[in-house]
Amino acid sequence: MQHMEGKWQPTFRPTQAADFPATEWLMREAFWNYYSPGCSEHYLLHLMRKCPDFVQELDYAAYDGQRIVGNVVYMKSHIITDQGETHSVLSLGPIAVLPEYQGKGIGQKLIAHTRDMAREMGFRAILLCGDPEYYTRAGFVPAERFGIRTSENTYFIALHACELYEGALTESKGRYFEHPIYNVDETATAEFDKAFPPKPILQDTPTQRRFQEIIAMQRKE
Repeated sequence: MQHMEGKWQPTFRPTQAADFPATEWLMREAFWNYYSPGCSEHYLLHLMRKCPDFVQELDYAAYDGQRIVGNVVYMKSHIITDQGETHSVLSLGPIAVLPEYQGKGIGQKLIAHTRDMAREMGFRAILLCGDPEYYTRAGFVPAERFGIRTSENTYFIALHACELYEGALTESKGRYFEHPIYNVDETATAEFDKAFPPKPILQDTPTQRRFQEIIAMQRKE
């Protein structure tokens, strides 16, 4: 991968149906044993692309030549404000980069590219749950800054937001409801995973412990 040094830059293109197996494999490679033993992101991606609330126009892949090395997708979700209004927003994720390509800014470039597109499409904001150490470098701020809480009405250090225009979330104090498709069934995931080559399942890895620490950082308003 000597070409990855110096001025090499990935190219970005919308994913096509022919790319779907490669992106599902990519998700599995990137997330396997990362947040939990095994992973479900590849099955989640498979389900999302069949859902009416999936934003197909923002399904983008990063390429090294003809090889897909990164992928980002979005779902339509919403905030119910404390005044009872419903504000439509985007949920980002999953986003993944092949392990051997990580640390080169590809994920942040994918986010920036699709964020600009989402703004042009008229969306209000993007929300996600993820590690603050990464997403604060990718243009996101704590959702608590806007008074936005989880659907369980807690402030959560992992919940982040990115306004797509100035003041987009000023009147959005309330609870964020990500699309229910993110609640992936473990049994169905295991069945789907049988189509992939077997991989060892590891527990109590450093990244899993970090994830559990983040999950614990919730508090009531």
